[in-house]
Amino acid sequence: MYLPFDQLPDSSRVWIYVSARKFTADEQALIQSTLKDFCGEWATHGNGMPTSFAVLYEQLIVLAVDESQLGASGCSIDSSVRTLRNLEQHLGVNLVDQGKLTLRNQAGQLQVLPALGIKSRISSGEITPDLEVIQPQIHTKGDLSELWLPLSKSWLSTYFPN
Repeated sequence: MYLPFDQLPDSSRVWIYVSARKFTADEQALIQSTLKDFCGEWATHGNGMPTSFAVLYEQLIVLAVDESQLGASGCSIDSSVRTLRNLEQHLGVNLVDQGKLTLRNQAGQLQVLPALGIKSRISSGEITPDLEVIQPQIHTKGDLSELWLPLSKSWLSTYFPN
């Protein structure tokens, strides 16, 4: 059962999918249409769940489920991943690969990098402690208010010289 994102409680479970580039207006319309249809039919064990989504920074897709009445099952989560994989194919982007790091600079621009090689990018000065990273502990809609964490306060801080 689809609900507008702002109507889901802060305790709703979220999954964040990141694109390496911004979505165009046409792509955002496709995302909106596809995910609204998906959320309208998303069910666990045959029971509809209050669900929604949001596109943030024209580059992040947040899928949300209110699990207060009924938790999302493994099969229902698999169906959401299949939907995101279909979007990947239509958009020509990688959304479901978790082996990437999303950084934000002071101007609010996002940069998505492969997690492999981050230490060398820090050593070379390409990645600096004034950047922010998406917190890995984001699990609920309420957590989104603290989505960004300065690199100097993240697990990556150990790679920066004192």
